[in-house]
Amino acid sequence: MPEGLKLDVPRVEDGAAIWRIARDSRTLDLNSSYSYLLWCRDFAATSVVARDGDGEPVGFVTGYVRPQRPRTLVVWQVAVDHGQRGRGLAAAMLDGLTARVAEEFGIDGIETTITPDNTASNRLFTSYARRHGAPVRREVLFDGVLFPEGGHEPEVLYRIGPIPAPVPAGR
Repeated sequence: MPEGLKLDVPRVEDGAAIWRIARDSRTLDLNSSYSYLLWCRDFAATSVVARDGDGEPVGFVTGYVRPQRPRTLVVWQVAVDHGQRGRGLAAAMLDGLTARVAEEFGIDGIETTITPDNTASNRLFTSYARRHGAPVRREVLFDGVLFPEGGHEPEVLYRIGPIPAPVPAGR
């Protein structure tokens, strides 16, 4: 974890800051500000924020446990404030979140979708799988023609897992 930052469960009052971080990323599909408030209320247990020394959010990962695959965490969005990039924060948030959700919900795999042009996310999730000794399977989940706005890249589904359970301390 980068020095001076801490991981936390998001709170409803973080919704506006998370929306701004997503907006300013210029790579994420921006959802309504209302959706980020709901996310912080309804999916806080499967999401994470990184806070600076003043307690302000500087990064987030939103996720949920997939109803049809209850041992799978779906990672919806990952974003880091511009001033915090290049410090390994996205990887630290993803590692911290999946460790917490594995313990609380028993997940043993993650899914996410990434467009082919999103090099940073491709690297983040590929390196996550490598760090955790987990296989990665990729397939197109949603072809670009399915999106009504046109010109959308396909969304490639990354399935990572099974993720080996961590060895308890002292073993």
